[in-house]
Amino acid sequence: MKSGNTEVAAHRKLLTREDVRTLMLSSFGGALEFYDFVIYVFYAKVLSELFFPAGMNPFWAMLNTYGIFAAGYLFRPLGGIVMAHFGDLFGRKRLFALSIMMMALPTLLLGLMPTFDTIGYVAPVLLLVLRMIQGVAIGGEIPAAWTFVSEHVPEKHVGMANGFLTGGLSLGILLGSLIALMMSRQFSSAAILDGAWRIPFILGGLFGLLTLYLRSYLRETPVFKAMQQRKELATDMPLKLLVTQHKTAVIIGMLLTWFLTGCVVVILLAMPQLLTAGFGFSSALAFEMQSMAIVMQMIGCVLYGVLADRVGSGRMLICGIVLTGVMAVLFYPALGNSSEGMVFALYMLLGLAAGVAGIVSAAMIKMFPPAIRFTGISFSYNVAYAIVGGLTLPVVQWLSSYSPIGAMYYILPLCVVGLLAAFAFQFRYQR
Repeated sequence: MKSGNTEVAAHRKLLTREDVRTLMLSSFGGALEFYDFVIYVFYAKVLSELFFPAGMNPFWAMLNTYGIFAAGYLFRPLGGIVMAHFGDLFGRKRLFALSIMMMALPTLLLGLMPTFDTIGYVAPVLLLVLRMIQGVAIGGEIPAAWTFVSEHVPEKHVGMANGFLTGGLSLGILLGSLIALMMSRQFSSAAILDGAWRIPFILGGLFGLLTLYLRSYLRETPVFKAMQQRKELATDMPLKLLVTQHKTAVIIGMLLTWFLTGCVVVILLAMPQLLTAGFGFSSALAFEMQSMAIVMQMIGCVLYGVLADRVGSGRMLICGIVLTGVMAVLFYPALGNSSEGMVFALYMLLGLAAGVAGIVSAAMIKMFPPAIRFTGISFSYNVAYAIVGGLTLPVVQWLSSYSPIGAMYYILPLCVVGLLAAFAFQFRYQR
């Protein structure tokens, strides 16, 4: 099945200078915005101590903190659906500035706001509100970036472009990890609790301003401009067309997104907490391992993307999901039973395998026609993230109360779900 940018880019096979510029600006800008969203996870333990009563059981304080993290996911569909609606009707680029401001300002405010000791229960309430706003922002940002980049590049490079862009989002996680590592080396635990924890959040607000500046150089996509000229924009509500005519694509997209959440939230984001609390790794070593795994995942995103352009997104999804499951079976049991060097090597390979998440968006690009593409990707991605992404950390926390490698018992069933969705995509859209 041909993707919607075939007519616009059929005459081009190579990336132009404009394509490269768009890809670089979108990827770097997305990295800085994603940093704002995920830095919360790196300081979840600190926030649980500062924004909840001192006498609360540490387990419940952490669970409440993860619950507020989940609220950001629960509000993603609102931002995704509203922003995608206007993106399909009025243009992809216009949504970028709004999503950036809605992400950067709450991050900055979190770095400046008083804690529980100063304002009591108002503190966790404000924390919840700020995460809700960020959830709305990120709900529009990521699908917009995937759509924007895919409609700029030639069709034969859509896989590579999406892999590169998703790798750029992982760069945001890496940036957060490196800053957390630097903070752990420069400040004692007491100094971080005493106020140094604010630094990464204030930096995030400044990153948002830089992102806003970078995005001002982007142009509207050729696909959207062509649809405008031919008057092919959706006349009905894009969401109405989506749920009445593209139910199968929505279901496949949601299942693939569920797998993507495991690759990002469990394998990358939550790993330092597992390594330090569950297996006694030092904070510095845990963040070093996470940083290198993120680099490997970024490399994996691009490699899977390049290969997807050659052999098809469906085949690469199937291979990558199987490989992720195999590496999870090798890595998690090694924790506490193998040397640090062996654990490090297995984690790097798991990160590389998990790079298959980078081509989930390339598959979704092929499933939705241009007139409702932004809405289709946004609805599938954000509703799935709201349902399962927000519950991921609490469920893994619960599983970990029964087994120190409870995360593995979440990842493996998720690989089965992802594999079924990949086969369905291959059969329906790439035969």
